[in-house]
Amino acid sequence: MTDTARTPLAVFERHESNVRSYCRDFPVVFERAAGHQLWDTSGRRYVDLLCGAGSLNYGHNPPAIVEKVTAYLTAGGPVQSLDLHTAAKADFLERFTSLVLEPRGLGDHVVQFPGPAGTLAVEAALKLARKVTGRTEVIAFTGGFHGASLGALAATTSPLLRGAAGVPLTDVTLLPYGDAHGAVAALEHAGAAAPPAAILLETVQGEGGLHTAPRPWLARIRELADTTGALVIVDDIQAGCGRTGTFFSFEDAPELHPDLVCLSKSLSGMGLPMAALLIRRDIDRWAPGEHNGTFRGHNLAFVAGSAALDHWTDPHFTDHVAELTTAIRTSLASITDALPVGAAEVVGKGAMSGLRFPTPATAERIRQALFRACIVAETSGSGHVLKLLPPLTISLTEWKNVADTLGETVKVLAAA
Repeated sequence: MTDTARTPLAVFERHESNVRSYCRDFPVVFERAAGHQLWDTSGRRYVDLLCGAGSLNYGHNPPAIVEKVTAYLTAGGPVQSLDLHTAAKADFLERFTSLVLEPRGLGDHVVQFPGPAGTLAVEAALKLARKVTGRTEVIAFTGGFHGASLGALAATTSPLLRGAAGVPLTDVTLLPYGDAHGAVAALEHAGAAAPPAAILLETVQGEGGLHTAPRPWLARIRELADTTGALVIVDDIQAGCGRTGTFFSFEDAPELHPDLVCLSKSLSGMGLPMAALLIRRDIDRWAPGEHNGTFRGHNLAFVAGSAALDHWTDPHFTDHVAELTTAIRTSLASITDALPVGAAEVVGKGAMSGLRFPTPATAERIRQALFRACIVAETSGSGHVLKLLPPLTISLTEWKNVADTLGETVKVLAAA
């Protein structure tokens, strides 16, 4: 029986909005998932290198996390609790602080749950920065993606998304990212001309094409923020929760020490909606209820997120992540080394890496060929970059199989 015979794609075309996007690139109906694998309704197996756009760092339906969530539901624990105190929230807060924040020098940060989406964490960060500083202007960077709600969208550079706003997107100055020509001078000039409320950045730009911020540039941002009284906001929504090899993407740049950190995606450990804003304690100047939302108390996400933290106490997992990130970079370097000079470039960091091609057409041909070979991956960076986000739990053997298929595909199509 064919995939479309059991669940016709026409169902989605008839009843779902035109705004749907990922499904257009992967036109099958998925029915089952486990670890790094997806199965469609005809039984075909796929290797998932999309992973919910980075929201499944521990893979699909990790058994230990599913077990904790199932037990919580069976015991009748509250699922939705606004911002009421619950045992599930207390457990997550205590474990997150002791296992993640304190060991990484962020023990001076408190946690705000702004609602279930990453863009809501960004909105809260921008709003709080403006409240604390009394300023309106924010500095953000080309290639940044921070969300599609209006405040976050003003700091996002995608022409497609910005064009859909319907209103002017103001109070954000967009500057060149990283060490591009004139970037530091532009940053210093903007900071001196009109001291901003905040400087908002991703240390690795996911949707922007896997650009990675140089450490000296990050240090200069911290210096400029301290000089001007601005706050540093790191959007670690896609790059965090281990995606770059360490829990936070900025751990190899401790001098950045962000004032505010936005998290979401893999924070819940199994794709349940969850977001958090980490706030330096002395700037936590919200009045009670001043920023709110109905779904701040998603207790299934608290339970799952707390269970996911067990990974970070397991040396076998952390050792595997280190080995996997090395294997990914080595594989990609081997692929590009076998190509003519300039045919492809390795970009990104850790398990948030990929290949940049001179034209979007090349990247798209390779993406399509991989899908025909039952590998799900997306492009980013205006289509130039094949972005690979394997689960951190994928075995080295399975990654090698994927890398072999990728290498053969790129060898054939990169010069086509």
